[in-house]
Amino acid sequence: MDRKFGESQTVKRIEDVRLLKGEGRYVDDTAPAGSLYAVFLRSPVAHADIRALDVAAARRAPGVHLVLTADDLIAAGLGMAMAATIVKNRDGTRAAAPARPLLATGKVRHVGEAMAVVVAETLAQAKDAAELIEFDFDELDPHLALATGGPLVHDEVPGNLAYDWAMGDADAVEAAFAAAAHTVTLEVPDNRIIVNSMEPRGAWAEWADGRLHVCLSGQGVWVHKDRLAEMLHLAPGDVRVTNPDVGGGFGMKGMPYPEYFVLGHAARELGRPVRWMSERTEAMLTDNAGRDLTSTVELAFDADHRITGYRVTTLSNLGAYNSQFGQLIQSQLFSKVLTGAYAIPAALLQVKGVYTNTTPVDAYRGAGRPEAIYALERTLDRAARELGVDPWELRRKNFIPVGAFPYRTPTGEFYDVGDFARVLNRVHAAADVAGFAARRAESAGRGRLRGLGLCYYIESILGDPSEAAEVEFCEDGTVNLYVGTQSNGQGHETVYAQFLADRTGIPVEQIRVIQGDSDRIATGGGTGGSRSVTTQCNATVATVAQMVGAFAPFLADEMGVDAAAVDFDGHTFRAPGSNLTPTLVEAAEMARAAGRSDLLNHRAEYTLPGRSYPNGAHVAEVEIDPETGKTRVVKYTVTDDFGNLMNPRLAEGQVHGGVAQGLGQAICEQVGFDEYGQLLSASFMDYAMPRADDVPFVTFTTEPVPSTANPLGMKGCGEAGTVGAMAAVANAVQDALWGRGVRRADMPFTPHRVWEMLRAAG
Repeated sequence: MDRKFGESQTVKRIEDVRLLKGEGRYVDDTAPAGSLYAVFLRSPVAHADIRALDVAAARRAPGVHLVLTADDLIAAGLGMAMAATIVKNRDGTRAAAPARPLLATGKVRHVGEAMAVVVAETLAQAKDAAELIEFDFDELDPHLALATGGPLVHDEVPGNLAYDWAMGDADAVEAAFAAAAHTVTLEVPDNRIIVNSMEPRGAWAEWADGRLHVCLSGQGVWVHKDRLAEMLHLAPGDVRVTNPDVGGGFGMKGMPYPEYFVLGHAARELGRPVRWMSERTEAMLTDNAGRDLTSTVELAFDADHRITGYRVTTLSNLGAYNSQFGQLIQSQLFSKVLTGAYAIPAALLQVKGVYTNTTPVDAYRGAGRPEAIYALERTLDRAARELGVDPWELRRKNFIPVGAFPYRTPTGEFYDVGDFARVLNRVHAAADVAGFAARRAESAGRGRLRGLGLCYYIESILGDPSEAAEVEFCEDGTVNLYVGTQSNGQGHETVYAQFLADRTGIPVEQIRVIQGDSDRIATGGGTGGSRSVTTQCNATVATVAQMVGAFAPFLADEMGVDAAAVDFDGHTFRAPGSNLTPTLVEAAEMARAAGRSDLLNHRAEYTLPGRSYPNGAHVAEVEIDPETGKTRVVKYTVTDDFGNLMNPRLAEGQVHGGVAQGLGQAICEQVGFDEYGQLLSASFMDYAMPRADDVPFVTFTTEPVPSTANPLGMKGCGEAGTVGAMAAVANAVQDALWGRGVRRADMPFTPHRVWEMLRAAG
């Protein structure tokens, strides 16, 4: 059998030829001819009572077909409160759930909140008409601090406290600290970022034959389908949602936004398609932000420097409203990997979520797990300094030993396998840690400060554990593979076709991967939480088994043998006593000729029996110019345990991208608001994204320990790079600055901030 496209082989991405030639089809490329243009009028202030919103002049403007405000949506009987997941407080009560309207009603609560929409023949006409809307308001003091109290964002939420959540054994942790030989405490801020996907959010909607079709740039279609049906009072069967090619999601595109519902209603009202594409500043003002929390982290040690207790107390900014997953990120998802890769017997996580007059905060690459690992790994490095021990040895001493797996963490996670010491040893060699002293001396000779930082991370794949795969044999000899995940640029078309080809012998060039269409694919969990390849490939295994089992009796009749004698070797069917050796494609042609259409389509579902836990070590080296504060990451090494890899090149690419995002947050990305809640970083002139010369070559190696939580032994890789990168870079910067007296180095390490740290330290 030709193993060119076999599992664990490095195969070039199939979709890249199409995408690099400019043949990608994104939301703005797919809008129907004759679509009207929507422009949203957005609040210029962070907090205000709406006195009047006069749209009369806009409605009379040239080319305008429709202007909608909240009053119009209410009059039409639309559901106005967007859905969000609400956690329970530590006392068992339900956390705050203030309504988030589709268009502002009564108040505006952050700069950029949509107040009205104008739909016109051209984009220019829609923009001109929006300028005619008169907004009269009484400005209120905004609440911007990451603390409770202050001006109320929602009148029904005292103190702006969204939730007060906890997990762990408080008594056991208190006892551990009371008996500790050493304790270490560190405050760890985790700065807010703007996601800035290459393709901004956008959507178009059309109403035809009594059905609504919404096409959007997203990470899956089924949540949107259900929410649109609910909010617009439609039967689910009357709603179709599609995702075309998507230029980056990173969690930010995984949930509904007000614009999608408003567009759907406008298309139904007008009977014409309506399109909207966010501009970059508009995206910066309205896309869900990431991170934005501060944790006070405490570690208790015995006399032998083993961790006996761990306590994290966090304040988390939710922004002005609960987004879809906002309340989960720094509570339940943070807790998944609270204690990292370490055998910590007692732990406690206490989190308070706070509303502020800023853009809502939700999932960003890693969604809670990077935040948890960042807090733990920064504090472990600080502990090593205060205890006077080697940070590598402190980690080794506290790792969960190989013989302890499967291991139940204090927060209830069930780590199935791991060999953390082996991974750490591999990265130590790959990073040439032994040669660091010489590299530091060389940097010092040029007047530069050099630091080395380590992060050992573990993460948990998240999302729906179930997925389905469907294989359809087409008349032209090609094969459609229908999947319930959604590529945002990760290379799904390649890995799914490669996997099916390996399992069936179907030539990879004959396989089409179909995704992102709620009419063509019955169910799906979308993409997020590093779930895609693990869930989808295991579902494909189930579908192939069903398909082979269905073909065997049919082929047995053709071969003149018993069905039990028919065997499939991954490429052809064979049976003793028969010269027939059909491939699956040939078997499908035989079935079609025999009128057996039931054999031309096969679908199976699969549910993962447990989560997998990718883990690994990142080692960063930075060089700092003390005269300017300029920080450069000059060497970066990663060793990961992703279990069995389906395509090593794609996995490495995911790590590179994740590292770039974590590094970007660490060295340059900084969201700024002024005292009035105005976003000061609302363009690429003011918000620094990492560029090619900011990211060094990443040395990548793997030490796989196959997972026992799924038959393929896989572990997700999509978010691992970001989970490990932030602390590795931050610890390296702290290491470089420690000798100059800087005892607290917090992200982002912009030149000015680093320069100020050095000057403050004298």
